[in-house]
Amino acid sequence: MAHLKLDLTASAPKDERGATATEYGLLVGFIALAIVLGVTAFGTALNGFFNDLAGAVAALVF
Repeated sequence: MAHLKLDLTASAPKDERGATATEYGLLVGFIALAIVLGVTAFGTALNGFFNDLAGAVAALVF
């Protein structure tokens, strides 16, 4: 009885390329989302800066 051992890891597939590709895909997706959010926030702030600058220049000219 002591020699009977159930080894579940031996029957598990050793090929994990699909899981790794999925993990990398999720990672790339999250990085892309972070970049889009960062660029959007920066663009909004930059738009506000240039609107303020345009208002200041218009006040000086007119």
